Amino acid sequence: MPQSRETVGVYIHVPFCERVCPYCDFAVVAAKRLGEQTEQRYVKALLCELEAAAGAFEGRGLASLYLGGGTPSLLTPASVARILDAVRARFGPWAKGSAPEITLEVNPSTVERERLPGFREAGVNRLSLGAQSFDDDVLRRLGRAHRAPENHRSFRAAREAGFDNLSVDLIFGAPGGSPAQLERDLDEIVALSPDHVSTYQLTVEPKTPFATARDRGQLDLPDADVAASLIERIEERLAVVGLARYEVSNHARPGFESRHNQRYWQREPVLGLGVGAVTSEPAQPGAPHGRRRANTRELPLYLARAELGELPTAESEILAARTARGEAVFLGLRRAVGLSAQAFARDFGEPPRHWFAAEIESLAAAELIREAPGGDLILTSRGFLLADEVAARFV
Repeated sequence: MPQSRETVGVYIHVPFCERVCPYCDFAVVAAKRLGEQTEQRYVKALLCELEAAAGAFEGRGLASLYLGGGTPSLLTPASVARILDAVRARFGPWAKGSAPEITLEVNPSTVERERLPGFREAGVNRLSLGAQSFDDDVLRRLGRAHRAPENHRSFRAAREAGFDNLSVDLIFGAPGGSPAQLERDLDEIVALSPDHVSTYQLTVEPKTPFATARDRGQLDLPDADVAASLIERIEERLAVVGLARYEVSNHARPGFESRHNQRYWQREPVLGLGVGAVTSEPAQPGAPHGRRRANTRELPLYLARAELGELPTAESEILAARTARGEAVFLGLRRAVGLSAQAFARDFGEPPRHWFAAEIESLAAAELIREAPGGDLILTSRGFLLADEVAARFV
């Protein structure tokens, strides 16, 4: 369907988790039980922030809404409906007759499973199931609260609740993992037949328990060669069942590519609401390449400022042309279709080669990217394995 007007994606961050996983560095708060008062106060703060921040996106139609975390499915369906209603009232649909993609992250658990019909009724039309692994030993090492049977129960319950757009998250390269263990995980995913799969190599972030364990020599992780072989195997197995890799870490059946996540890779505006959320504002006078704002990661401060009708901004940056150009290249390269030279020139006046000739020559010589006749840039198979190294050349 052709786009009828400029669009906006909205990201809602819900920081609450039953437990904080040892590899997580997101803005999260441990909350074994999310009390009604805490939930209602947070939802109210989100709606206050929506009103304070929406002006920069005036006149845009809602293309996607993503509730992430944390564990957004700890919210009740009534709270999710309240949030969705407020966002849809502020931003109408992006095209006549269109329905925004509305995603909710869900952990496999009994409580969240029972809420799935309510989430569907509230307007959620896409679920992202945080399975992470189908091996109980791996799940324990990752600090996950659920076990493998919960993955199957939650997936079936989602289908029964009417969700026909289901994504599954998989973490590979976890402590104690192996190629054989990955094969078993892929067997389970193939058997479930999801519409989308996100695969993430475990990374050790600073100041997490996993970082401490690594520094003590207590974390058994695969080396770079093994990790590369795991990435190749994931792509092979998922492609056979029609889940094509359309981005470095994402695979989908045709038509089920994440509309919201593609906004980030194409540098399209996103309004981020909630603790630690990041907003990418569109171009405006004084900020021809947009502005990026990051909210405070401290829950009490976020609540206090949002309730006063203030933007809970911790950091703000007007993007310089050089920064925006570099980001446009490395984000575009993450996609299997690569970076469009024509679109890049529309935004920056000249195609990528004008600004990055030396980098393009070097990376092409190393067979990490290829340059199409029209100037489009595309990662090679080897480039996908070394995507972070490629990105570093443009920042």
